[in-house]
Amino acid sequence: IASAFANLPQKVVWRHIGERPTKRPTSLGNNTMLVKWLPQNDILGHPKTKLFMSHGGTNGIYEAIYHGVPILGLPLIFGQIDNFVRMKARGAAEMVDVTTLDVESLTNTLKNILDPTKAYKEKIQKLSQLHHDKPMKPTDSALFWMEFVMRHKGASHLRTESYKLPWYAYHCLDVMAVFAACGLILMSLFWVSCRCVIRAVIRATKSPAKSKKE
Repeated sequence: IASAFANLPQKVVWRHIGERPTKRPTSLGNNTMLVKWLPQNDILGHPKTKLFMSHGGTNGIYEAIYHGVPILGLPLIFGQIDNFVRMKARGAAEMVDVTTLDVESLTNTLKNILDPTKAYKEKIQKLSQLHHDKPMKPTDSALFWMEFVMRHKGASHLRTESYKLPWYAYHCLDVMAVFAACGLILMSLFWVSCRCVIRAVIRATKSPAKSKKE
């Protein structure tokens, strides 16, 4: 990854925490700055941010969509892969396989997304416009509902009835107990049936032997 970053003309901010945080990658270029922590949302909101390289967490995906920044994904688990499959289908992201990653393929993918003639930026900005186009800002919506609850003295009509349930019913322990009891009963019946069948078979095999002796 460090070698691929070094091949880019752009500056790179990399949140890097390795097994030895004080040790820098040997192939790190002069264009790359390593940090232990960074304000991700603020950096994505900077007008000069051209690309976001991420593992594909949902929060990071939504932040990139909100600010209209194309994404290069290195997914590690199933949910992250699904996020990038959806983003790639919309033309706003690319995805690389971490198990077969090499310097050349990563460099080419980075340059491909950063290429101004490609539509990655246009596609993600379209998604950003759709994300922003709401009848009410989230802060205004939160403020409205807080005032709504205060005006109606707690808005008890909106409270779910589940809070009145006892703890065992809330966690469905009573339902699980019924299923467990049914399972035990069925297992007991099966065990008793097997014993009866085995005894009947044993008796049937012993009876001919006794009759022959007589």
